[in-house]
Amino acid sequence: LQITGLIFGGVGMVGTLAATAMPQWRVSAYVDGNIVVFETIWEGLWMDCISQLGVRLQCKFYDSVLALPPPLEAFRALMCVAMGLSVLSFLMAIVGVKYTQSSKEGAQGISVFILVAGVAFLLTGTLVLIPVSWTGGSIVRDFYDPEVPVPLKRELGAALYVGWGSAALLLAAGALYCHCWCQ
Repeated sequence: LQITGLIFGGVGMVGTLAATAMPQWRVSAYVDGNIVVFETIWEGLWMDCISQLGVRLQCKFYDSVLALPPPLEAFRALMCVAMGLSVLSFLMAIVGVKYTQSSKEGAQGISVFILVAGVAFLLTGTLVLIPVSWTGGSIVRDFYDPEVPVPLKRELGAALYVGWGSAALLLAAGALYCHCWCQ
């Protein structure tokens, strides 16, 4: 169980890092009957990108942190904390697994590092889930809102799916480590 938790936590950590860096949080939607599309717009936490005819990709980092909407600032902060906590959780899990494997004490030899890693993985999964789900919910709400103009409608980007997957893996790793510690 501990090795499985370590694999889940490692993949969840990499997914958290990838979701934070990816610019595909919001992707332009094509709602009209026009099938000829010349550009695709991606909006991420750190930059916007425009892909023209699938050949040329041009990305631009946001100019000022102060000009960002407050939810985006909060999502950046949550994802940065989640990245740091996921790395720390993974390192604690490695130490806990190594200590437990080298211990000859049986059930008494379960390290406190296992519990700390489990709780930290659970917290990290929750921190990833909040901005990803909030963004997904706002995209769906705006998509079906008739007040939002068609060019401003967006679809769920790949980074959201990576974030949901990594949050699920982090929560599973945390549950496994907490279960191992409770036995």
